Amino acid sequence: MNAIENFLQSKRKVVYVLLLLFCFLPMVTPPVALFTGLVFALVCGEAFPGFTKKSSKYLLQVSVVGLGFGMNLHESLASGREGMVFTVISVVGTLLIGSVLARRMQVDRKTGYLISSGTAICGGSAIAAVGPVIKANDHEMSVSLGAVFILNAVALFLFPVLGHLLDLTQHQFGMWAAIAIHDTSSVVGAGAAYGDEALKVATTVKLTRALWIIPVAFVTSFIFKSKSDKVYMPWFIFLFVLAMLANTFLSLPALLTGSMVWLAHKGLTLTLFFIGAGLSRGVLRRVGMRSLTHAVLLWLVIGVSSLAYVWFFC
Repeated sequence: MNAIENFLQSKRKVVYVLLLLFCFLPMVTPPVALFTGLVFALVCGEAFPGFTKKSSKYLLQVSVVGLGFGMNLHESLASGREGMVFTVISVVGTLLIGSVLARRMQVDRKTGYLISSGTAICGGSAIAAVGPVIKANDHEMSVSLGAVFILNAVALFLFPVLGHLLDLTQHQFGMWAAIAIHDTSSVVGAGAAYGDEALKVATTVKLTRALWIIPVAFVTSFIFKSKSDKVYMPWFIFLFVLAMLANTFLSLPALLTGSMVWLAHKGLTLTLFFIGAGLSRGVLRRVGMRSLTHAVLLWLVIGVSSLAYVWFFC
């Protein structure tokens, strides 16, 4: 086995490119792409880390905008409005519970707050927005991002299975995934694995939830007594809304909108490969058991409470 690993590591860039091309095949789904990237990272280590990180970020944003061409504004507003009250309660509640847990478990204050923000809103995007506001260092950022990405990988495989076991409807699953899964990439991937309606609901509710990045970042600046003038603005969400408006009110050719949605799905598949390829052994070691346990406990709180909400009210 060591000989095989040594060979693969020596050819990691070649293997990386081959696996990337593999993800273009029609039968490769988002979970398969994530698993492929994860296995590559654990066996071969990281290859092209800068390219992988930037590609996962920007390709996800482009893919989300493309998904807007397959959605109807009126249906999306209904989905977003239904989950609004619980969104407010869950965002505030998760931040408070996460801060208390971090203090009790003796997790570094900034790391605990970053993990709580990522769990409450939208994973890596929220962490990237809040990190500069609280002046988090590289270690604190990498630990919190690593913990969130690990749980994202688990959620992408686990949630569709649990959804079927619990016999959740497409609508219920979309709501649950949007609230309980951290990153937009895994939310969209899990929704796509469950069904078309689940994908639409999950994407809309998650992007509505992601807008909480802005008020949370401003409130955080007062909590940590920082006057940072840079707050991450999720502009791609507004482009997603524009795409949805165009699909709803303009007579766009079906060939065009269908092609945009297909490209968006393929972009999502590649995004998840990039995310998996970034979860190397080094990333896993940096996270540590205490921070990971904090992230898991907080995730269980939001996962169980949101499941109860969709079970009884959706």
